[in-house]
Amino acid sequence: MMRSLWTAASGMTAQQTNVDIISNNLANINTTGYKRESAEFKTLLYQTIQEESYDNNGNPKPVGIQVGLGVRNSAVTSQYTQGILVETGNDFDFAIEGKGFFMIALPDGSVGYTRNGSFGLANGPLGLTLADSDGNPVLDINGEPIVIDDIYNPSNITVNEYGEFYYSNENNEQIFMDITIGVAQFNNPAGLLKVSGSILKETESSGAPRLEFEDETLSKSKLRQRYLEGSNVQAVDEIVNLIVAQRAYEMNSKVITAADQMLQQANNLR
Repeated sequence: MMRSLWTAASGMTAQQTNVDIISNNLANINTTGYKRESAEFKTLLYQTIQEESYDNNGNPKPVGIQVGLGVRNSAVTSQYTQGILVETGNDFDFAIEGKGFFMIALPDGSVGYTRNGSFGLANGPLGLTLADSDGNPVLDINGEPIVIDDIYNPSNITVNEYGEFYYSNENNEQIFMDITIGVAQFNNPAGLLKVSGSILKETESSGAPRLEFEDETLSKSKLRQRYLEGSNVQAVDEIVNLIVAQRAYEMNSKVITAADQMLQQANNLR
């Protein structure tokens, strides 16, 4: 009975983490570029009561006796499926169709990655710089900040699906500005380290970034100007998952109550 107490307690702990993950998904249902997370579970150790068992005639049975000791959370995995594209009309909002990530220069000198393409123009030390909402510069295919020269009127700038900047002059001619937004992919995006502000960082699990303009083996992403990628969280699915997690939590709590009552009865035996 003591084994059942600890086993059920592990189930309650695991389901509490599951509810925490679901609540985070629902909290970020309107977060641009957010990818839903799901909990994964693994069984704990099994206790071998009897390696071999026999029937009444002394013949060995095909299986032994093992009792499980509960469950634990093994991982929290992000699901990198495509979110819906929402039109904003802002000239420097970009959505990615595909598996790519924007590259962002962080204050500590490292490079962050994000699916949140809500950018704007900021007056930085280099000039008019394309930056995210925190003022961090967006990087081009060479890993350099994207700087718009003063000779260009930002309202006349368009960006095609390959991330190339074009300027429309007074004759309505499209002039390539020699600027292309950098987009990177990862072999295992679920292994990226999540930090604040929708920024992700490279880890050993994710592997090194693979730049789309360099790697011909990659399926190229497409950029959509004046659009943002919405969260891929489905409210109905999350509510169903929440109900399932809550019921699992309740059942484990009932196991603890039942085991406690059995222990109480055993203690009252005379």
